Amino acid sequence: MAAMRGAHLVKHSGKEVRRSGRSTLLRSSAFGALAAFAALSATSARAEDAPADRIIVTGAVPDDYTVDDQSTSTRLDLSLRETPQATTVISRAQIEDFNLDTINDVLLMTPGVNVERAETTRTYYNARGFDIINFQYDGVGQPLPSGLQIGAIDTATFERVEVVRGSSGLTSLTGNPSAAVNYVRKRARRETGGHASLAYTRFDRVRGDVDVNMALTEDGGVRARFVGAYEDGGSHLDFYHDSRLTLYGTLSADLGDSTVATVGYGWQENDPTGVTWGGVPFLDANGDMLEYDRSITTAQPWSSWHSISRDLFGDITHDFGNGWEGKVSVLRRVRTMEAELFYLYGAQDADGNGLYSWPGAYIDRHSETTFDAHLTGNFTLFGRSHDLVLGANYGEAHLREDEAEAPAQTNLPLTPEEAFGGAFARPDFGEYSLQAAYTTKTYGGYGTLRLSLADPVHLLLGGNVTRTEREGQSYGTPNYFAKTRFLPFAGLTVDLTGSLSAYASYATIFNPQINMRRDGSVLDPLEGKTYEAGIKGEWLDGRLNAAIAVFRTDQQNVAEATGELVENSVQNAYIQVDNSSRGVEFDVSGELLPGLQLTGGYAYVDIEDNDGINARTFIPRHTVRLSTVYTPPVLDALRLGGSVRYQSRITNDGAVQDEYAVVDLMARYQLTRNISLGFNLDNLTNAKYWQSIQFAQGLYDAPRTWRGTLGVSF
Repeated sequence: MAAMRGAHLVKHSGKEVRRSGRSTLLRSSAFGALAAFAALSATSARAEDAPADRIIVTGAVPDDYTVDDQSTSTRLDLSLRETPQATTVISRAQIEDFNLDTINDVLLMTPGVNVERAETTRTYYNARGFDIINFQYDGVGQPLPSGLQIGAIDTATFERVEVVRGSSGLTSLTGNPSAAVNYVRKRARRETGGHASLAYTRFDRVRGDVDVNMALTEDGGVRARFVGAYEDGGSHLDFYHDSRLTLYGTLSADLGDSTVATVGYGWQENDPTGVTWGGVPFLDANGDMLEYDRSITTAQPWSSWHSISRDLFGDITHDFGNGWEGKVSVLRRVRTMEAELFYLYGAQDADGNGLYSWPGAYIDRHSETTFDAHLTGNFTLFGRSHDLVLGANYGEAHLREDEAEAPAQTNLPLTPEEAFGGAFARPDFGEYSLQAAYTTKTYGGYGTLRLSLADPVHLLLGGNVTRTEREGQSYGTPNYFAKTRFLPFAGLTVDLTGSLSAYASYATIFNPQINMRRDGSVLDPLEGKTYEAGIKGEWLDGRLNAAIAVFRTDQQNVAEATGELVENSVQNAYIQVDNSSRGVEFDVSGELLPGLQLTGGYAYVDIEDNDGINARTFIPRHTVRLSTVYTPPVLDALRLGGSVRYQSRITNDGAVQDEYAVVDLMARYQLTRNISLGFNLDNLTNAKYWQSIQFAQGLYDAPRTWRGTLGVSF
């Protein structure tokens, strides 16, 4: 999108001289995480003697942070302990407890993941030092996706969110070393019932949710589910107001004893006004860091970024017997966007001069269709049982972008009131003209073999053959490539005790890029390798899981903005660089003690270029994410909790964000079997911090905020 140029006009190489002691810091981080893991093991061993019955709060809101298995990484339903990769699952309970209403909220609380929110409407994500571009719906990926998310994805339609960190090209359409994020949709169940809630938040924000499940036949063989959510209100940012409507319906039917068919449709409309294109500049004309009021923005009251997303999906699952099952899935997604935006550039002097205007208007349409078919099963060889997955997928995406300019209102010097006070009048945008149109096709075939070499030893071997093709043009420059790669994967797990397993894995990276060099040629595909090893534990019949992992990734051809434009174009020019990252991660999730749910972790990452110089310094080297809730056994109608997210100091081309921590609190009380009251207090200490310094501009996050919720189950 040409609108991306607004956030990237200033060069941000993200490098600084490597400080001595990096290896010492890495070792100390590993030892600290190992000590925490050992302490958890000891605590859990004592907890094994505790009663196995779980405390269940009455009402329809879930209370369990435990997830039995996930299939994002391999298509096999493996427990967290059996998966030879670092895995985090954000359960529906955590989403409900802490009002994680959007995917941004969910990923902000995911260990090892960073959310870059430099603007009101566009967001980037990264993990292990690299951008996350692999997003899936029920395990079905997207054809050559980007890491850019426009508009908040509402979580009302999801049962949980699975995040597998590290390379995940085995089942996705391409490989990437950061993470795969899998949105697991709500499905119709056999019982009839539901839940509704109404919430009011500071800044006059109102949100309503409803989730209704219906058994359409007496035995539940035909069943349906409807989910709706609406949110509307203001913000701590001047002029910003957004409205979001989400509707979702799904129908499942048993076609005999062995076959289940499911169809569904999702519709989400985002209609924000007072949006930003970029943010406020970090540095003045002298290169000094600026300080602003928390509410400041470069938005104009007329700026808007309206979008509608439509998802149509269906799948058929058939049980062939003897442990074999097949599934065919199709996903059709269409997204349309209309935006009228205002960007400012330059650096202000002591009198507030030095900033200039750049308005723009855009109409985008993006459609994609993905098919996936796979067969899973187990077989016996040499007296042992083994698992096998064979599958194929195909994805096709079309993008068209039209742009309208306002030359008379472009490159004008701005007064402080026009730059930050919303006083720049809406331009008279001209006629729209086609700027970009291209088609991307992706073909893939994959297989996974999980061999049981001995009772405690399992070897996972897999591979994915991927071909990607793109044809079209972008801002006057041909946009074409055709690449084929084989992505192998290997993982080994060894049960050390009844509760502990060790694992190691190896994966490869391949992802074609769309960024261009200054001469207009497309960058070479991202390629590389990633290595991971760790220890995982499982206690209390799987209700408590913990893991510690160490990793290293070497990646070539990483796109880095130069601050220049492509020749004869308005797109950003990039160079390609080689980066490597290494680090340590610690995760824990589940029921630590009766009534006490815990999830979160710690991550350390070190990122360098091929000269050993610190790279991508806008990514924090140390992060902590932790959420806990407690239901007293003597008062199971009460639920209390808190969460904390911490990140260390970051820098980027003169911009600095010191370390900070954000603390959130929650409480919910079940008044009756069907009625509950909840209260959340976010940013308890009123910490003031930038949401991102990845680019030359940014926005402050929200101050202390409260929310009250009335819930009804039926």
